[in-house]
Formats: sequence, C-alpha cells, structure tokens
Amino acid sequence: MQSRLSSRTRAVRVCLALSLALVFPTVLRAQVTVNDMTTDFQGRISAGVDKKIIKGLHVGLDVEARMKNNFSQVGRVQADLNISYKPLKWLKTSLGYVFMENRNSSNVWKMRHRLYVDVTGSVDFGLWRLSLKEKLQLTHKDVNNAYQSVPNLLELKSRLKVSYRGWTHWRPYAFVELRNCFNDPACSATWDSTTSTYSNYQFLGYADAYINRLRGALGVEWKITREHSIDFYAMADYCYEKNIDTNKAGTKLKSLTWDRTLRPVFGIGYNFSF
Repeated sequence: MQSRLSSRTRAVRVCLALSLALVFPTVLRAQVTVNDMTTDFQGRISAGVDKKIIKGLHVGLDVEARMKNNFSQVGRVQADLNISYKPLKWLKTSLGYVFMENRNSSNVWKMRHRLYVDVTGSVDFGLWRLSLKEKLQLTHKDVNNAYQSVPNLLELKSRLKVSYRGWTHWRPYAFVELRNCFNDPACSATWDSTTSTYSNYQFLGYADAYINRLRGALGVEWKITREHSIDFYAMADYCYEKNIDTNKAGTKLKSLTWDRTLRPVFGIGYNFSF
C-alpha cells in the first residue's frame, strides 16, 4: 500500500512540475514575483450591423467602447470589420480586422491593429445548442522596448458556449474561454538573493507560450424583432500576464513579475441584421 501511495505521489509531483513548465515557463529560468491579485470592475457598450450578401455569406461592422478602472475612464474604443461564411449548417468561418485605440497605464492612447480568423462548430441537443469557437488573432502594436513586449502578438482563443433556444424572444447562454499566448518575450538570468538583482541576462526571443486569460460569462440575447436584438451579459475575466522590465539595449534585466487581475465585466450590445 505504501509503495502504491508513493508511486501515486511521485506521479502527481511529475504532473504538477510539467504543468508549471507549460503554463509558467519563465519561472524555471529566472526568479519571478507574483503580485497580489487586483480587482477592476469594467463595462462594455457595443453596437453592430450585419448584412446578408447571399445565403451563408455576411459582412458586419461592430463598434465598442470599454470602461476600466472601476468604470472611471474609457480604456478602449474599437471598430471590427468582418466577413463570415457558413459552408454548412453547423460550421461557420469568419475573417476580420479590428482597429483599436487603447489607453495605457500612463494615460496615453495607443493604436493597435488586429487581424483574426475563426472557426465555429455547433451541434444541437433538442432546444440546446453547444458550440466551440477557435479564434486565431495577430495584434500589432508599437512598442518602446522590444525586449519587454512583442510587436506582433499571436494568440488563440478557445470558447465553449451553450445556449437555450426554446423561447421566441430570449436566448440565455453561458460560455467559458481560454486565451493562449504563443510568442511572449523569453529570457534567462541569474538571481542574486543577497543583492536582489539579476545578472547574466539573455534575451531568448519571442518563444514563451502560456495561458494568460480565463473567462466565464452568463448572458441573454433579447430578440426584439427579426432585425433588432440586444445582448446583456456579465463576465468574470481572470488575467495572468508577464511583465519584463529591461533596459532598451537588452543587456540588463531589472524585474520579472506576473500580474494577476480579476475583471468583473458588465456589458450590453445592440445588433441590427438585415
């Protein structure tokens, strides 16, 4: 019995070590600090239009404003131009471009550009619909220090959603979503606990991959008419993001921290389809 328990214990430890290596790869290369989790209540307001070109082919435009810092200021405004096609009843593909203006921590507005492609598969179980959406996105932004932040961030969002379709005007739903970052800056360094400084810093390229966001949401879509609908939702957005502070020459690592943020989000969106 003790041998069996010992084997199980070793197996659990190996699985835990592998999980940490995959999710927090930089932890294995340098001393890091995990900051206390902060909470930031946010809000989103959006409006969109969807135009049917032919059967299965649609073009859309969505605009959105996002509030942050406990609803005290606008953190982002964006416009999303997209085209979607349903080759099959249960399969939908989309291609889009998003223009964003983001307010950074220094209260300065910065432009970002995003291209994305997604594929959604769905299956019906009576009055319930289950869908899985995989969205690959590439976001370009200007960076002051390429050793701290990647100019072209590649991410994959995976969303599992369930909705109820038994009512004429109301469609409640719930979803969970993971976001994977594929090309964050990676580095190695030696930590001196006596002086609390790093040495032997080396930039390893944009090679760090980890899960940096987990979302869960409850919402309901109100189908006012065939053309008009309003979406109400509440979402919990948990972010786990790495912050690297180096000099611009890329020769010295000053700090390496992980920031944890819980963002309760309340949103409302209007859509016009024709």
